Amino acid sequence: MTITVVKAYGFFNCNASKETIEAELPAIRTLVKTPSELELKLIEGTENLKGDSQLMSLAKEAKDSGIKYVLEATYTGATNKQTANETAAVLNQAYQSPLYKKGEQFCGDIIYKDNGNYNFME
Repeated sequence: MTITVVKAYGFFNCNASKETIEAELPAIRTLVKTPSELELKLIEGTENLKGDSQLMSLAKEAKDSGIKYVLEATYTGATNKQTANETAAVLNQAYQSPLYKKGEQFCGDIIYKDNGNYNFME
């Protein structure tokens, strides 16, 4: 049996530091009940993301529009869409957390690969 590792990427802005976001992630994961198989990696600076040319093009667009962070989600045994849904739950909860001040706007997008192309989550 082959285990497929799938990924989704959450591009987002937050005024908090990388360390502050990373410290808040365990509480966020608990609140949204993310599966233990879901691995999250916070990357500061979209230019620090590694991937294929299509992903790098999207990362450059995100950087050009002022996006600061990427949450790279890896979920063994799930689909890319499921991984994107879990990533969305984490980012939605992050917006409800102390990482964002009341009334502060959330700016972000989640992408995942489907049939060889990256899709934006609706």
